Amino acid sequence: MPNKVQEFNDYRQKMNDKLLSTDNKVIKRIFNLDTNAFKEGHLPVKTKELLGLVASTVLRCDDCIQYHLESAYKNGVSKEEIMETMSIATLVGGTIVIPHLRKAYEYWELLEQNDL
Repeated sequence: MPNKVQEFNDYRQKMNDKLLSTDNKVIKRIFNLDTNAFKEGHLPVKTKELLGLVASTVLRCDDCIQYHLESAYKNGVSKEEIMETMSIATLVGGTIVIPHLRKAYEYWELLEQNDL
């Protein structure tokens, strides 16, 4: 079975490189704003990633969910913290986010298996 985590990261990197090579100031500024918003500040990175995960789940963006799950994993978030975060996201988003909850759980298991 192909490594879905690596495939996701490779595709994301390839497409980000292409998008940023277009020299579009608006796109570059949005990417920069996103990068800076998730840096350590008054809130720790771990907390910001969990907030991003809730927002991404409620907005039903699977790519965003995967990104925040991986970032959270790399920042020491536990499975229990992910489940509590996803429970809040499901409460706020309603039952329509349950398919995204399933995919998120599956992706978290892949992260654990790969032990990034």
